[in-house]
Amino acid sequence: MPADIDDAPEILALQKLVYESEARLYDDWTLPPLTQTIDSLRAEFAVSVVLKAVGTDARIAGSVRARASGNTCHVGRLIVSPDQQGRGIGTRLMSEIEARFPAIPRFELFTGSLSAANIRLYQRLGYRHCREQALPTGVTLVFMEKTR
Repeated sequence: MPADIDDAPEILALQKLVYESEARLYDDWTLPPLTQTIDSLRAEFAVSVVLKAVGTDARIAGSVRARASGNTCHVGRLIVSPDQQGRGIGTRLMSEIEARFPAIPRFELFTGSLSAANIRLYQRLGYRHCREQALPTGVTLVFMEKTR
């Protein structure tokens, strides 16, 4: 379901919780999802589609955001609460975000090269490796794409 700007604080808190495991994996606590501000996230609502999944306890259990640029939809920050993972929430959010851009033929996202579970999920959803980018911090990003 669509998130609204009032959901931004809860989404940001969940984002920071979820990305702690990535920070530990890469030994990098300066990852942009961890340093994002509430104002920056609120600004994304003006230029992106932001979705949320709500758990049975009415908390936000997951979120994803995307924006179109030309023939490509850039998908970012798929997050699922650690206590809700393995229940199909990420898959449903990805399906819904793709459905929000019916005229866009290509989707692109990225994840860290050491994030094996993320890569497996995206591959299962039809994404394939298209390029890599090494960052100055030593993290290598794996870019993945899906065309329809």
